Amino acid sequence: MTAFEKKIYLSSPTMHGEELQYITEAYETNWMSTVGANINEVERLTCEKVGCKYAVALSCGTAALHLAVKLAGVQPGGTVFCTDMTFAATLNPVVYEGGIPIFIDTEYDTWNMDPVALEKAFELYPDTKVVVMANLYGVPAKIDEITAICRKHGAVLIEDAAESLGATYKGVQTGTFGTYNAISFNGNKIITGSSGGMLLTDDEAAANKARKWSTQSRENAPWYQHEEVGYNYRMSNVIAGVVRGQYPHLDEHIAQKKAIYMRYKEGLKDLPVSMNPYDEACMKPNFWLSCLLIDEAAMCKQVRSDSEACFVKEKGKTCPTEILETLAKYNVEGRPIWKPMHMQPMYRMNPFVTKDGNGRASTNAYIAGGCIDVGADIFHRGLCLPSDNKMTADEQDRIIDMIRSCFE
Repeated sequence: MTAFEKKIYLSSPTMHGEELQYITEAYETNWMSTVGANINEVERLTCEKVGCKYAVALSCGTAALHLAVKLAGVQPGGTVFCTDMTFAATLNPVVYEGGIPIFIDTEYDTWNMDPVALEKAFELYPDTKVVVMANLYGVPAKIDEITAICRKHGAVLIEDAAESLGATYKGVQTGTFGTYNAISFNGNKIITGSSGGMLLTDDEAAANKARKWSTQSRENAPWYQHEEVGYNYRMSNVIAGVVRGQYPHLDEHIAQKKAIYMRYKEGLKDLPVSMNPYDEACMKPNFWLSCLLIDEAAMCKQVRSDSEACFVKEKGKTCPTEILETLAKYNVEGRPIWKPMHMQPMYRMNPFVTKDGNGRASTNAYIAGGCIDVGADIFHRGLCLPSDNKMTADEQDRIIDMIRSCFE
């Protein structure tokens, strides 16, 4: 087996040409700052596609989440329930505002926030009034259950749909289920602006407040007048031009990503593995990243520190570390599953709630196929497979062979 001459990436930008038209338009009209036709149009396109009333174009998805946290009223010392198995940007904005993230364990059905654990968390921390929920790898969470729990306890829901633009739950687009929602146009997302994000809401006053905050909270005065803290968070008209050129290709990208997922599922079906799951009856993911979970019985010994990993090779068995090292040897990029937040050094002392109601679990505690710490188990046995939509079927077949070789 020979290495690819050209690297196969996990998920790189896929450009089409229209982007240049709108970037050039920004250049030729000299609208290079944080106002312009491209910004207005991508806000309109987002509302049209997602089904929200208001979209505020911002510099990144993290900025959108930060403003969502502010709009939700998070105060210093206030507790916020957060998805545990996610990228840190989901919950770092809580800390920006002085809040205390409380991590809610994952469930196996979608790899997202466990509604049972969320209900347990409200029993343990009944004064909590904000929940930040992410849709991991483009798969919607169990939204009906989570929104019902939030209503029951009078909590504001923030939906982090950064990874799930174009995905639907019961026919409704993600990014609409929270009071405040966020999407991302980061370079590796389903469509990109190279950077950029959006705050989505049906609340006009909240949208106007976010726009004001994102432009340094300037007041309506003939000079720079400021009455509250603001941020330099508005999207550039140049970045908006890239997003504007990408939007017509969103459904095309989703179809390509789904084909990649299905080829992996078919090509690996006789191995002791499973793909990242979703409920076909009510969910249509955007298949942003295809992920693999190795059966516990097929795992060789694997040990990880905070920055290194090693494994002991066993015949017929493998582990994420071996597969990732094998892919890298052939010039292919994979990635471990997002390391759960309660296992991260900076958050290890934060509360963590499982579906059994535990207030804290060991950073390495999980039961094979079990119930104590689902996120740690998925992190231990799972990995993200190369999911670039420019990868050909022949290239993917070679990658499948590389994975299969690890089980020999």
